[in-house]
Amino acid sequence: MKKTEALLAAGRARLRPILMTTLTTVLGLLPLALGIGEGAEIRSPMAVTVIGGLAVSTLLTLVVIPVVYSVLDRKE
Repeated sequence: MKKTEALLAAGRARLRPILMTTLTTVLGLLPLALGIGEGAEIRSPMAVTVIGGLAVSTLLTLVVIPVVYSVLDRKE
């Protein structure tokens, strides 16, 4: 299998599990990030930080790392 075909197949295979994990965590943290509930104003910045980190890591996992690998790997 060629490198680009392998990258596309791996992206298709891993897209759903990665998005499901990220979305469940983000949706679970959303009430805390919005400050809903008693004492949430203290933990709200942490929830916002975790949501931002998950968004960035998902983007890195699905887009940036495969592109960097494709560019840096000279084998065809």
